[in-house]
Amino acid sequence: MRKAFQILLILAGAVLLLVACGKKQTPPASTGTTSTGAKLVVAVMPKLKGIDYFNAVERGAKEAAQELGNIDLTYDGPTEGKVDQQIPFIESWTLQKVDVIAVACNDPDAISPALKRAREKGVHVITYDADANPEKSGREFFVNQATFEDIGRALVDEMAAQAGEDAKVAIVSSSPTAPNQNAWIAVMKRYMAEKYPKMQIVTIQYPEEDQGRAFSMTQDILKTYPDVKGVFGISSVAFPGAADAVRQAGKSGKVAVVGLSTPKSMKGFVKDGTVKTVILWNPVDLGYLTVYVAKAVAEGTLKPGATEFEAGRLGKVKVEGDQVLLGPPMKFTAENIDQYDF
Repeated sequence: MRKAFQILLILAGAVLLLVACGKKQTPPASTGTTSTGAKLVVAVMPKLKGIDYFNAVERGAKEAAQELGNIDLTYDGPTEGKVDQQIPFIESWTLQKVDVIAVACNDPDAISPALKRAREKGVHVITYDADANPEKSGREFFVNQATFEDIGRALVDEMAAQAGEDAKVAIVSSSPTAPNQNAWIAVMKRYMAEKYPKMQIVTIQYPEEDQGRAFSMTQDILKTYPDVKGVFGISSVAFPGAADAVRQAGKSGKVAVVGLSTPKSMKGFVKDGTVKTVILWNPVDLGYLTVYVAKAVAEGTLKPGATEFEAGRLGKVKVEGDQVLLGPPMKFTAENIDQYDF
């Protein structure tokens, strides 16, 4: 009898042990933080630090992180717009096992292997401002400031209005591999052929993300093509560089300068009449939206197939495929440029 009782005790203990093990294997409910209750670690990298555009992005990212409350934000990157200087940051953040990496890419293909390795280590990866190669990088979403079509068409329409539909124009871009600029140029060429077939692009120059080089290249354009009627500056440093060259050449009001940059960088050129219109989006909002997307991707609340996304003070924004869209481009002129502080 005693032996039978001992066997029953052993069996009962085994059952309790199995129940306890089963409870330990049940995953905790998702709370948007780590299993220890720590904040989500989000690392955001610009193309380069220290310019007005990405300073504004940083402001927006910090605003969102503070508003959300459960974000441990790192904002860091290279001081030059070079992809080989971005890769070490990605590798370091991957080793640190951050939750999300968000990158504005200087080269869509060269950066992709590092992003792919991060994904393989369990780090979420999104891009913003300038995309990586979606297939090669494995990135989950691209936070796009506006569609390439909207930006390209807005640039060309503005140039036609200022320089004429049959103007000879030049483009001062960024690097030859810059994904956004190449996409905009492709739209611009196609749209010109459709709507302004007499408009002619005489040259495209690539100063990298260097305002001084944009200035000197525009000087060369004005000398080499004396009949040029307009210059596009399609990066946040190319535009002020091109405008400065036109102003110093004494051609303000004679050569139209149209492009993309921050109101802060362009205000002086707008005030003196060298530039009539600045086309851009709000980079503060872009940084803000990027952090909201990073959190949603990490928590699993933003998934493939979504068509809209709730982003704090921005309200509902559109999701098209694997792109989250900030909205249409804005125009800044002498009438409204003082209203913006980025």
